[in-house]
Amino acid sequence: MDRPGGLDRPGMPAGGTAWDERSREWLTGAVAHPGTAARSRPDEGAAGSAPPARTGADVTPAGTRTTPFRRGTTDPVKTLLHRHRELCERAVDPLEIAAGLEAHGVTDRTAARFRHRDVFSLAEELYARVPRDGAPHPRPEPGRGPRVRAGWVLLTLLPGACAAATLAGLRLTQGQFRPLVAGAGLLALAVVTRVALRRGPLAAVRGPVPWRTAVGLRAWTLWLLGYALLGDGLLQAVVAGGPDAPPTGAPDGPWPMTAAPALALTLACAPAAWCAHLLAAGARRRLAGSRGLEDFTSAARPLLSGVLGLFLGVLSGLLALCGTVLHESAACPRGLALGALLLLARLLVVHRRRHAAVLALGAAAFTEAAALALLLAARLPGCAFLAVPVQTPVDSWGPAAVPTLACGAAALALLVHALRTLTRASAHAPAGAPE
Repeated sequence: MDRPGGLDRPGMPAGGTAWDERSREWLTGAVAHPGTAARSRPDEGAAGSAPPARTGADVTPAGTRTTPFRRGTTDPVKTLLHRHRELCERAVDPLEIAAGLEAHGVTDRTAARFRHRDVFSLAEELYARVPRDGAPHPRPEPGRGPRVRAGWVLLTLLPGACAAATLAGLRLTQGQFRPLVAGAGLLALAVVTRVALRRGPLAAVRGPVPWRTAVGLRAWTLWLLGYALLGDGLLQAVVAGGPDAPPTGAPDGPWPMTAAPALALTLACAPAAWCAHLLAAGARRRLAGSRGLEDFTSAARPLLSGVLGLFLGVLSGLLALCGTVLHESAACPRGLALGALLLLARLLVVHRRRHAAVLALGAAAFTEAAALALLLAARLPGCAFLAVPVQTPVDSWGPAAVPTLACGAAALALLVHALRTLTRASAHAPAGAPE
């Protein structure tokens, strides 16, 4: 237990790397003088002698004499400002400084050692101390979040419209024109989806991204969407001993296409953008109204859960609608698992947490590919046992069990990670921590 008045005395924070050795000495309230050994008294060590009285200076066990901290001789906040001057000068309001300090390991307990009740109060003093040339930056109104613009609203509708037009073209064409329509539609869908993800709430912050991360995000996302369209038909054909022919796009073909989940997911691009906007606006309001990092985290967790629940509710309606219009199975469990995985991955990408998104998407895609590979490898002599892990769920719940289990497990793991990272103040400000 801390001694009375312990929080009023500056001290070394338990975590973070924002202070150097000199700052540590200032924050602990003692300036060490190395090389000054403790002087022993003549009567020291005699039987019954009383311990020497402390006068003015304390002696450490290592023989280092320390000078008591004098108020006014040093300014710990000034030291912190020097260490984070670039962050404080770049910030347009104290909220960004608070988020940046949290990213560097500064907590409310650390702020108490600077004689502030929380990180937000400390950030306000740092913001006020930074000299600014010219007119001060306009401070945003409390609770004001990102604006809704007609541009990104319309762009998020394009993927669903393009996918619907492609499916209509496949239903109306026959023979050799089908591959041409499918190729042109997929190309157009890729272009409009990329444009939609570069504007609005689903757009990631521009900056240097490792090429492996960028390629991995695109590759795993394309695989998962492609499997949602053709994977069940391929898995069913492999179980039956095929496939004997390439996919034709026809519902009654040798390699049937399940279009309802894929169409619903492209139509869900617009609700996903709105949910991301609600998360950003709600987090901004809670960031402005919070008086501590723990308060913000406690308020942000139900916000993230509510946004995810809202998206899954809208996606359920889209799956049912697409299944009715296309006269197919709605495939709600499989579509909801994939939709939740894609939304959480995109939210993490938007808030500069790409590494976890790549791992989750890659794990789901690897599981789906491994299921097909095990069924094919089981055809080799003496390897029939390899098909048991895949054949058992397929016989019980159908071919949709593989993507449901793969995407559901990945989405659950990503949700746990998102509840820890997206509920931090540093995830909702431009001064957030890098990956």
